[in-house]
Amino acid sequence: LNLLENDDISTEGQIKLLKLVNDISSIEATLQSNHTLKNVYVDRITPSVLELGEIGTHIFLAIMINEGHVSDQEAAGKDKVIQTQLHCETRAQLCRLQGVDHSVFSDIDPLHLPEVLSLIGGRHGCEELYLALKASIMTLFSTMNRERCIQQRREYHAAKAANLRAIAAEHETKVEELDNELATIKEEAAVRSQDNVYSQSNKRRRT
Repeated sequence: LNLLENDDISTEGQIKLLKLVNDISSIEATLQSNHTLKNVYVDRITPSVLELGEIGTHIFLAIMINEGHVSDQEAAGKDKVIQTQLHCETRAQLCRLQGVDHSVFSDIDPLHLPEVLSLIGGRHGCEELYLALKASIMTLFSTMNRERCIQQRREYHAAKAANLRAIAAEHETKVEELDNELATIKEEAAVRSQDNVYSQSNKRRRT
């Protein structure tokens, strides 16, 4: 991306560029950010504003991740999630710059939370793990309750389905019984009709 001679780039413009390469609004948005941009050329602009400033630092960190995964955009997206979404201080900075005010843990299924916490501890260390646990403790405690709730709902619907199958089987049996009765009635009617024809034929012969 060539921004040479563009010494009037605004803070808003820089934030838009940052959001292009790393949208922090959700994990899905980060995964769908631009992972192919690898160079940004800027000239005649105060280094402390873009090259060394907070916004510029985050832009170039995102670009460095892109450079590290030239042939694998999916891997670049996942790396951005790990390095920014799952790092408390980095995410706080990006959220402030991009106007995001919700917890990353609202994007994560509670059933996957233990794996995410393990990943945070492995990649960012104990301090970040502690901060993540502190931020997600209520969600973590609710995981087992959610599992139990899902299990109870499953059992309820399974019981309902079994009951409906039993009712359906009962109705199917009744339909079969009624079909048999109808067939018997038709057979009896056919026999009576044949008897009537035979009786009338005999009467005509006698007369």
